[in-house]
Amino acid sequence: MQLKYLDSLLNRYKQLNSCKDSIEKAYTILTSSFKNGNKLLVCGNGGSASDSDHITGELLKSFVKKRILEESFMASLVKIDKEVGSYLSSKLQGALPVIALSNNTSLITATLNDIDSNLIFAQQVMGLGKENDVFLGISTSGNSKDIIYAMTVAKAKGLKTIALTGNDGGKLKNIADVSIIAPETETYKIQELHLPIYHTICLLLEEYFWKE
Repeated sequence: MQLKYLDSLLNRYKQLNSCKDSIEKAYTILTSSFKNGNKLLVCGNGGSASDSDHITGELLKSFVKKRILEESFMASLVKIDKEVGSYLSSKLQGALPVIALSNNTSLITATLNDIDSNLIFAQQVMGLGKENDVFLGISTSGNSKDIIYAMTVAKAKGLKTIALTGNDGGKLKNIADVSIIAPETETYKIQELHLPIYHTICLLLEEYFWKE
């Protein structure tokens, strides 16, 4: 397993050596899921919601490598329309399927109004989650009820589960298949470490799926 980006992370952030094994495990889970045609569902609150969006941005398009489309797909585009297909083939980038659950405003507000505010993510996992997909829940405390509920639904539906937390990992630590616990206790300091952690995982995935 080529983990040069993980080595780089640990050289730059020595305190994250305690997370090395859990980062590797999370990467392995995601790699296996994407290889089998599954997707990632990710969510968090506040700044962690922004992190969810950030992760989708790194996985749904090129991050640091040029993600050239498969030749068979480019041929299919051209077959439909030569001019349009040629343009799309030259512009589109390879993508990994990931959905941030913090952006479905209509469903979130309906859930808030009709059901329970803590079910805004669980309801989406209920509808979108499939066996062997991956659910990534981000909570600096590890105790956010809406993330706990969503992860519980995810596990019941057969999804693989990853928690990105801080402090002592909170309740999520006991539910998730893998818990990456940033070694800080203050929210903003935990979030400052979450970014390089998930950047590294995204870099590793891109390196794996778009080998040169």
